Amino acid sequence: MVRRMILDQSHCIWEVATHLGEGPVWHAGEKALYFVDIKSRKIHRCAEDGAARQSWDAPDQIGFILPIQGENGNFICGLPGKLVRFSSSTGSFTTMLEVETAQPGNRLNDGYIDSQGCLWFGSMDDGEKAPSGSLYRLNTLTDLQAKDHDYIITNGPCMSPDGKVFYHTDTLRKKIYAFDVTPDGNLSGKRVFADITNGGHPDGTVVDAEGYLWVAIFAGNRVERYSPAGEIVQVISFPCSNITKVCFGGDDLRTVFVTTAWKGMSAERREQQPLAGGLFSFRVDVPGLPQYQFSEHAS
Repeated sequence: MVRRMILDQSHCIWEVATHLGEGPVWHAGEKALYFVDIKSRKIHRCAEDGAARQSWDAPDQIGFILPIQGENGNFICGLPGKLVRFSSSTGSFTTMLEVETAQPGNRLNDGYIDSQGCLWFGSMDDGEKAPSGSLYRLNTLTDLQAKDHDYIITNGPCMSPDGKVFYHTDTLRKKIYAFDVTPDGNLSGKRVFADITNGGHPDGTVVDAEGYLWVAIFAGNRVERYSPAGEIVQVISFPCSNITKVCFGGDDLRTVFVTTAWKGMSAERREQQPLAGGLFSFRVDVPGLPQYQFSEHAS
């Protein structure tokens, strides 16, 4: 049975109006949420309630921002053709590793750090037409491995609490895949975990402490929660259509943050959806998992 949360349980905490808001990540040490606006080339930061706001300009379209272990205030970010280190104290960006330099039409999109400190991320065709995107695992800065191919828009890398199941989203095909994953990061047994057939496209995902998968539905006005068996058990509705990604945060990891976008909307639709591009939050009973940090010496 699908449980539906009433609308007033989610609320906009920052009417930031991101063109393409993405990649929310909770930094427990700072008690702050970071997220990006890919198309406007921005990084945003705020407190759990949306206060203490700060923003930085990025040098290019920025797909994700994730913390680096042992480097207070530093993050690894995905830009077209490279991974970069961002310093929140200085606002500077420095190149860490070049990626797909032979594919200038691609950009990096959505990332995840596993319990070993390895970075998983995808690439995609910025024109959203060619299946030129791939899924990668960065073990160290000298060990980048391609794990899957043939994506137009890659999205939603994340893993089950026990580290045995890896999830990845093919947004335009409207499919979420599950893989078996070994401790050394090898994937096998690719299978369809969920088909999004009731409107919209699956975007960013996150797993909670019970192993349930939360999926943002772009052009679908909602977030869906799936059981490990692939059944929808909960739907959360929003007052805007383009829902992009979900993450858990707060001291108890029971505050859910949701990014949205006005990308692709006409002026008329934006007027009808004044909160499009806003940052939302709501509270849940089941907490999320701790946010892991990228380790340059991951194994």
